Amino acid sequence: MSDSLLGRVIAGVATLGVAVAGYLVYVHYAGIAPVCTTGGCEKVQASAYAELLGIPVALLGLVGYIAILGSLAVRGESGRMIGAGLALIGFGFSAYLTYLELFKINAICQWCVGSAVLMTLLLILTWWRAIRA
Repeated sequence: MSDSLLGRVIAGVATLGVAVAGYLVYVHYAGIAPVCTTGGCEKVQASAYAELLGIPVALLGLVGYIAILGSLAVRGESGRMIGAGLALIGFGFSAYLTYLELFKINAICQWCVGSAVLMTLLLILTWWRAIRA
């Protein structure tokens, strides 16, 4: 897979992440319940873990996805390493949030799981792009 095609795939996955995180930011600030088939989204959104230092976790995710998209505009090894580093941080944070859902909140949010899957894909794709260059 060419670097150009890999960059477009990363952009597509990150754009999906922007959509998921953007929806959750909207839900947070609108004060409405998210559409949810698992039944746990409201519990997760209302938990003490839904914010970090007063900032909605969804907003942090949105900024992270946008930053990964932005890293694609940085040419060369620097851009590849920035993207891989951001994805690693995002993956670690997603893993922590998944732990909280399972063991502290005792509820699963489908949107959060979707975001964690997207961030896992971004970790794989950005690191693949970084190490093969």
